[in-house]
Amino acid sequence: MEKKVRMADIAERLGISTVTVSRALSGKDGVSEAVRAKICQAAAELGYQGKIAAPGNLAGETVGVLIHERFLSKDQSFYLSLYERVVANLAKYNMFGLLESVLWEEERDLVKPRFIQSNRVQSLIIIGSMDVQYVNFIQGLGLPVVRLDAYDASSSLDTVISDGYYGMYRMTSYLLQRGHRKIAYLGTIGATSSITDRYYGYCRAMQENGAPLRSEWVLPDRDAHGYFTIELPREMPTAFVCNCDAAAYHLTRLLTEKGYRVPEDISVVAFDDFLFSELSNPRITTYAVDMDGMARASVRQLQARRDHPEREQDLRVITGFLREKESVTDIHD
Repeated sequence: MEKKVRMADIAERLGISTVTVSRALSGKDGVSEAVRAKICQAAAELGYQGKIAAPGNLAGETVGVLIHERFLSKDQSFYLSLYERVVANLAKYNMFGLLESVLWEEERDLVKPRFIQSNRVQSLIIIGSMDVQYVNFIQGLGLPVVRLDAYDASSSLDTVISDGYYGMYRMTSYLLQRGHRKIAYLGTIGATSSITDRYYGYCRAMQENGAPLRSEWVLPDRDAHGYFTIELPREMPTAFVCNCDAAAYHLTRLLTEKGYRVPEDISVVAFDDFLFSELSNPRITTYAVDMDGMARASVRQLQARRDHPEREQDLRVITGFLREKESVTDIHD
């Protein structure tokens, strides 16, 4: 039998007194709203089943956040950072976020998330791509649901995505403006809707400029389970457009191992402006995703869906901007 979570467990986790936890959960005075929010968040994460009072306009609602396990590896911490931003925006509305990882077999077998089985959440945000059947299954459970950073035209769910198409169009155009025409795309087409959107943005920029679109220069960057694996083409391009910073990081390391210099021999651009663009040597020029804007929009969508369940589907595209760093050289004669 699962051990019942006590106020003392919450207090121990946060390093505060049980009295403070009790006052916060019962809605009594003497506890700041910032501390109260931390206590309620910890209570949700630990699975506290006791009553949580709602002083004033405190909603007290817990939002379940689903992320597939393949996006929670050390190479995919972008989504953990996005989750943290979602939680921060939920807190502004006196709501709390609870993360659950969806395992491969749970997705395949259409297993109901554990925090729904235990009635611990009242609405959901799905971050990243998941199987269409699983998403439809989740939608059929009857809770308000928003998708974040993944879009499926067959779905009627409210959705927030980054501007992958025009963002990658911008990054490819940036290389073309610096004399590059032999440009490869690094990303496994179809692995996620984001990767595919970015691929078509690359295609448009190449076609508009009469640059060659060569099939051998469209390179997968990961296996079926999302682990990065990259093989260089026989004939090398002068530049790579990478679907994300993590792929660019691994590519840059591989190029260095093979004796290529970045950017002197080969230029590299990417997408996200997250941790890996700064860890790379040199630092990667990239398209900066507005993660705060995406998180904020997803929470607002969730509130609107709760308040108006019959409203039309809402798709929000959040734009970012190009951030120049050190990985591109101009090759004009």
